Amino acid sequence: MGQRTPPPNAMSQRTALLSRVMNVFLATVERGGNALPHPATLFALLAGVVVVISAIAARSGLEVIHPGTGELIRPISLASVEGLHRILTEMVTNFTNFAPLGTVLVAMLGIGVMEASGLIGAALRLLVLSAPKRLLTFILVLAGVLSNTASEIGYVLLVPLGGIIFLGAGRHPMAGLAAAFAGVSGGYSANLLLGTIDPLLAGLSEEAARIIDDSYRVNAAANYYFMVVSTFLIAGAGTWVTERIVIPRLGPYEGDEGENDENAMRAVSPTERLGLLAALAAMGVFVLLLLWGTLPADGALRNPETGGLLRSPFLSGIVAFIFFGGTLVGVAYGVTTGAFKSDSDVMNGMGKTISTLGSYLVLVFFAAQFVAYFNWTNLGLIVAVKGADALRSSGLGGIPLMLSFVLLTSFINLFMGSASAKWAIMAPVFVPMFMLLGYTPELTQTAYRVGDSTSNIIAPMMSYFALIVAFFERYDKKSGIGTVVATMLPYTIAFLIVWSILLMIWMTLGLPVGPGSRLML
Repeated sequence: MGQRTPPPNAMSQRTALLSRVMNVFLATVERGGNALPHPATLFALLAGVVVVISAIAARSGLEVIHPGTGELIRPISLASVEGLHRILTEMVTNFTNFAPLGTVLVAMLGIGVMEASGLIGAALRLLVLSAPKRLLTFILVLAGVLSNTASEIGYVLLVPLGGIIFLGAGRHPMAGLAAAFAGVSGGYSANLLLGTIDPLLAGLSEEAARIIDDSYRVNAAANYYFMVVSTFLIAGAGTWVTERIVIPRLGPYEGDEGENDENAMRAVSPTERLGLLAALAAMGVFVLLLLWGTLPADGALRNPETGGLLRSPFLSGIVAFIFFGGTLVGVAYGVTTGAFKSDSDVMNGMGKTISTLGSYLVLVFFAAQFVAYFNWTNLGLIVAVKGADALRSSGLGGIPLMLSFVLLTSFINLFMGSASAKWAIMAPVFVPMFMLLGYTPELTQTAYRVGDSTSNIIAPMMSYFALIVAFFERYDKKSGIGTVVATMLPYTIAFLIVWSILLMIWMTLGLPVGPGSRLML
């Protein structure tokens, strides 16, 4: 019997309709994203808007009852002499006291040593190049997830390496690009280690939580348990999508791109292997010191009052441990391989990393002013109370609320790519709102990170999206934004489904999302 195939006209009509829908969607996303100003400019404008709204709200007679203290809360106008004085006199302290600023700078110093020594690049190459062929895709996606510890290194090193490795293995190189990109960007909120984004988001969550409770603290490891489980979930889902959807869709590679990047494909040298062993030994010593301080009931890193790990120096000092650990293993690797010949090389490595944060510092300056104004005016608290009342009257339970928040975050991410910039805007509203409904800032932050990560890989406004398009164009000159989005969309759908299911299970079981991070207040 011959195989039955769909009528050609029906297939072409469905393909044309899908193409038109995709083009309209992409055009909408591009127009919306291009209409937004630079994130720093956006925060400056929002700060001005808060000043104007505070004046209007103060004259409107708007008021709410603080659910915790019973105090009557009214808007405070910044469009006044007193408001002007506060804006001028506290501008510097708004910036210097902004919680995410110092944490990110300190963490980046340690990670900068690891990057400058060559440790991160060598470790990624060893992980991917030594993987068995049948596990190649899984290891590539997993390596992408793990690379997030070192910020942008995954985008500039691992994604192109994925294409080169797949090409060398006789597979479609664009599938390798897609698998690596899915891990690096789609798995941005999954990892086995803490990275720079963790203290950054935790600092913003803490600032927002103080709208309700001035003593509330959010530690950098707030989502760690959820992140660890998510690491293997996302690696598995990314592997399935690559093997079952992306590779069959792309078919055999027929391009003429045959040259390999020798530097990217080169095997780890004996010197580099020796350096990795030295770094591993240094990490072992560091881990033993942490265990010495945390395992005994009277350990030096435990809470001196309760003897527990909750609100202990260990959790409060996570950023310091990232700095010390990163510096230790980076120096061990760099000295062994000869990358570091003096202390100046180490310090220059730190300096090079900090020098790349100029745009981040500008962004933080304006974000700090916006967050401070929002808090001063009581608008954050008033919006939180009104929003919480509306959500409470809607009758939605905790899981539907969090899933709705995941979808909202994922949609907003299409138009505004920066995870920290979005959270700086959303946290002052949603963290207090969900706190008033009984949900912790740590749980809200978890839901935010799920939504933010899943749509990264189809968001043209994501800062590295143009670079990914260029990588795709290397193997297909006709590639563009549509090609990348069409290739990555199955990953977004799969990640959104499996991650949402994991969040539902987590909430149903009432598991903590991280050390000392409950789901309910």
